Amino acid sequence: MECLYSYFLGMRDMDSAERTTNRSEQKSRKFLKSLIRRQPQELLLVIGTGVSAAVAPGIPALCSWRSCIEAVIEAADQLEVLHPGDVAEFQKKVVKERDLLVVAHDLIRKMSPRTGDVKPNFFQDCLMEVFDNLEQHIQNPVLLQAILRLMERGTMVLTTNYDNLLEIFGQQQNKPMVSLDLKDKDQVLQWAKGHIQYGVLHIHGLYTDPCGMVLDPSGYRDVTQDAEVMETLQNLYRTKSFLFLGCGETLRDQIFQALFLYTVKNKVDLEHYMLVLKENEDHFFKLQADMLLHGIKVVSYGDCFESFPEYVQDLTTQICKQKSPDTDRVDSTTPLGASCSDCAKRKLGESGTGQTKRARQLNNDTAEESGPCEYVRM
Repeated sequence: MECLYSYFLGMRDMDSAERTTNRSEQKSRKFLKSLIRRQPQELLLVIGTGVSAAVAPGIPALCSWRSCIEAVIEAADQLEVLHPGDVAEFQKKVVKERDLLVVAHDLIRKMSPRTGDVKPNFFQDCLMEVFDNLEQHIQNPVLLQAILRLMERGTMVLTTNYDNLLEIFGQQQNKPMVSLDLKDKDQVLQWAKGHIQYGVLHIHGLYTDPCGMVLDPSGYRDVTQDAEVMETLQNLYRTKSFLFLGCGETLRDQIFQALFLYTVKNKVDLEHYMLVLKENEDHFFKLQADMLLHGIKVVSYGDCFESFPEYVQDLTTQICKQKSPDTDRVDSTTPLGASCSDCAKRKLGESGTGQTKRARQLNNDTAEESGPCEYVRM
């Protein structure tokens, strides 16, 4: 009898543990309906350092912008392209200085010719040292697999990272990956129109081509002064749902602010998403409230960074389950919810134009056949 009691007691404990685990899994797998009901071609992924840090944790320089600069300083010391006194000074600056762009600018200048020209310089050599043999450091490809799956279905990708881990992995999967930077205007415009399916836009440039890296303040001016590029990219912010992955500091980034945050009007009418780690509840809910002002819905993927890859993988599965609309493929110039006049008015600020009235009439004529608009189901 005592053995039998112990058996049932053990079974009860197992059931209790299983129920607890199930509740935990269910809680971690809740997704916003407004997000998972997006068509992949309606999304634009913004990839930050969190993605690279999860994919290749063995490279400290991928963990954050600060870590990247620290790694470059260390490489400069090891390669003896900076005086030891300058190395010590930069190490102090990277800890104290809040605006890391200033530190990076000064660091590049220090390793460049005294003429003021940044080409040639030792900065490229330091970057090559820091990001050497990236393909050998891919330990957790789950995130990259999820991103490629979305790209296959029309999702666009933009990154603030200097590494090309996604392109390397995609090429290993026989995908025709293309790395783009803002100085290649023609390719950027083609990418923005959705004509380069496996293109990855590096808005800061790529470590393999330091000449295309936007670090110097003059580089920011060159980018933001091109009216056609600015308008094209800002149109993406108005017509796509941006999904921020691993982007802890992206919204503080000067180039991102110049391209999107401070130039696109009526942001509160937009609907973007940001996955974040919820370490502190007060900070998390304050961030939620603040980001809504930018039209960004902040969503927690869990309370530990290890949950990030699996959450993105499951989120991708949910999004890819959605049936594609019977209409032609939506490109980057098509407003979100273009088949619904109310959505079009909200996204583009239209009110009473002839085009909207025609869209409303078209929807009224087809409502009985097609049912409610899929883009706005909550």
